[in-house]
Amino acid sequence: MDGKIIDNDISKIVDADRAHVWHHLIQHKPFETGEPKIIVEGRGMRVWDQHGRESLDAVSGGVWTVNVGYGRERIANAVRDQLIKLPYFAGSAGSIPGALFSEKLISKMPGLSRVYYTNSGSEANEKAYKMVRQIAHKRYGGKKHKILYRDRDYHGTTITALSCGGQDERGAQYGPFTPGFVRVPHCLEYRAQWDLSGEEYGLAAANAIEEVILAEGPDTVGALCLEPVTAGGGVIVPPEGYWPRVQEICRKYDILLHIDEVVCGVGRTGEWFGYQHYGIEPDFVTMAKGVASGYAAIACCVTNEKVFEMFKDDASDPMNYFRDISTFGGCTAGPAAALENIAIIEEEGLLENTTRMGAYMLDQLRALQDKHAVIGEVRGKGLFLGAELVSDRSSKEPVDEKLAQAVTADCGAQGVIIGVTNRSVPGFNNTLCYSPALIAGKDDINQIIEATDKALTKVFG
Repeated sequence: MDGKIIDNDISKIVDADRAHVWHHLIQHKPFETGEPKIIVEGRGMRVWDQHGRESLDAVSGGVWTVNVGYGRERIANAVRDQLIKLPYFAGSAGSIPGALFSEKLISKMPGLSRVYYTNSGSEANEKAYKMVRQIAHKRYGGKKHKILYRDRDYHGTTITALSCGGQDERGAQYGPFTPGFVRVPHCLEYRAQWDLSGEEYGLAAANAIEEVILAEGPDTVGALCLEPVTAGGGVIVPPEGYWPRVQEICRKYDILLHIDEVVCGVGRTGEWFGYQHYGIEPDFVTMAKGVASGYAAIACCVTNEKVFEMFKDDASDPMNYFRDISTFGGCTAGPAAALENIAIIEEEGLLENTTRMGAYMLDQLRALQDKHAVIGEVRGKGLFLGAELVSDRSSKEPVDEKLAQAVTADCGAQGVIIGVTNRSVPGFNNTLCYSPALIAGKDDINQIIEATDKALTKVFG
């Protein structure tokens, strides 16, 4: 670690953090006697804390974000140059990086055509919800306003995003919620709701969505919002047959299909977007984390021309356009960083590396499964993988959440940062999560696997 990274005495930094910073997702009571962790520097796939301890980051910034790794000077330089030229102007006007990145992004998304800039994944999803609601009022007298979402999926942290979230512990103590959101069953075959398997299970899970539509009334349902691969709900890859049937159902009942790519987007699964593995044609695609790999804040709600045209078909109506603004959607640093981020992925062949290294890591996790009976299932796509821990393979009884967290803690003590589902799905916060940067090589993956192996042995024997 470069000792010059900060000029202040690190103890003063720790004191200031402890006294004034309200951290995300953390109980602060332990900080009354202990130190908060402060990440000081990152290079490649490794980060250093305030004590100079090095860790291999196997979760890309803690929340699936730093896809191209740390220390990318070309992204930082592009942001610097753009900020000097023009840091911000409201999104009612355009900018050079905004125009160029939208063109580049759309070139990766056949069938889609419009990019609405915003500043977080939660807000990007909110924009799609607002578009659906406005279309309902414009076209259907307000009736076709309901939005369906899937059990175990997550779409953001705002009250309305939590209203559309299938992780009950995420929303605990934050109600009452926004009405008009309706849950459909999850598609995790390992936790099967039907005595079926493979494609038959996938079709059953999709048909369960149709049953909800029919129960609610197709004339009341405006959109279906799904993750292509469920992330924080357990890294759930939909079974064969699921996605084509979902697309068919949406078209049958004139329901807009919204794919939330906040986690999966921009290379994480080995394609530019997760939905592209399945040959579907969404009406909305939302994205955030990997769009600029965390080098600047940017999120996008991307639509097809059909959706866009609904907001300009009667220019004489003063209420007809999308009457929305995202203040920091007008920041130019985001698209400037995102342009360089995509260029890096292209030039370094990181989609191909993600597919290749993802397959290698999946094989290594399955070898761990053969060794450790506590691993009930390994699943994932690309460099987005999970290992579900169970106390008994035959009953599939989940391990206690504290035991899964003990595994991650032990990995952390070994200098490898991995993730785990926690305080999300009651009774099922038992999946270890891995999302190393798209630059990962075999040595990195071997280190992650070795740390997991040792941690599982220590915690479970």
